[in-house]
This record gives sequence, C-alpha cells and structure tokens, in this order.
Amino acid sequence: MPNEIIVHVVDDDLAVRQSLAFLLASDGIPVCLHESALSFLDAMPDAAAGCIVTDVRMPGMDGMEFLRRLNALNFAWPVIVMTGHADVPLAVEAMKEGAVDFVEKPFDDELLLTTIRRALASQAETAAASHQAGELRARLDALSEREAQVLAGLVAGKANKVIAFDLGISPRTVEIYRANVMTKMQAGSLSELVRMSLQAQAAQGQRNAG
Repeated sequence: MPNEIIVHVVDDDLAVRQSLAFLLASDGIPVCLHESALSFLDAMPDAAAGCIVTDVRMPGMDGMEFLRRLNALNFAWPVIVMTGHADVPLAVEAMKEGAVDFVEKPFDDELLLTTIRRALASQAETAAASHQAGELRARLDALSEREAQVLAGLVAGKANKVIAFDLGISPRTVEIYRANVMTKMQAGSLSELVRMSLQAQAAQGQRNAG
C-alpha cells in the first residue's frame, strides 16, 4: 500500500483509538490518531492523504458537524463513521452528508478492515484519476490554437479533408497538425487520442459542476 495512504482515526475515546491503532498496524495499514474533530482539522493542512474513521458521537464537534465542515472545505477523502446500534439512523444521515460507509460498535475486526481497505482503494483510484486528468489537461493546454481545432475535428469524427475544408487549409497541413497533436498528447492511435480528449472534457465538466 502506498506510504502516502493513511487511516486517520478521529475518536475522543483513548481506548478506541489505541484498539484501532493496534488493529490497523497489525494489518500493515498506516494510522494516525486524533482525539477530536477539531484536532484533525488543525492538522489537516499537513495530513497525509487517505481516509477518515470517526465516531459519530463526540463532545464538542460531533461526527455530523465534522462531516459538514469537511464538505464546506471541499474535502474529498472517504469518511467512515462508527456508531452504536441505537445510532444507525444517525449513521444513515451521515452517509447523506457524504460518509462512504458506517460500522456499528462493537464492530467485527475483519468487517472494519474490509470497509477501510475499500475506502483506501477508492481514495487511491480517485487520486490516480485526478493525476491523470491533470496530465491530460496539461497536454491539451500545450496545443496551439490550430492543433486544438484539428483535435476537435478528429473527436467529432471528421475526416482530414472535411477538417481541412472547415479550417480553410490543405489536407496535407491537417496531417501535419494531426501528427503534432498525436505527439503532444502522447497518443499511440486515433482511438486513444479521442479517448484522452473525452476523458479530459469529462473531468473538466465535473470540476465545473462542482
């Protein structure tokens, strides 16, 4: 598991924090302990990426307010809430606030570990997708205006002759621009080039929607 992926346990109960630290460490999962939501928020700027496991009932800032604060900060790490049996409705409400899952106390160790592994895998995939989208956006930004126009024509499924007519240039010139686009985008085929472009557009649309 990548070193930068870590589980942040947020719970006011020292015994719970220590128990979870032992459980996670025994499974080879890096862990960082926080005694309150506020202590995590204070440490957040320097915190290693991963997921959060937090109690839903804590003094001061409880789990629900903690989730709302994270949402307000556009904080995208997965959050798992721990709850007593009587608090299941509250845990469901927490999921509506953005928590990815909840576990009931007393929890089964393997069930908790499975839930955490799933959250960490999701976080790793999200980080990888974000990095890839950023790379694609940088490649697109490196295209000249004419290269971008040729790319748009290719993505629209237009033949070189049609693109040439639309842009008022020769088909041979389109071929040169097309080759430049393939090189700058690091695409091995036209289908890969189209997929890259569509992927970058989708990522941009998600950012704009957010």
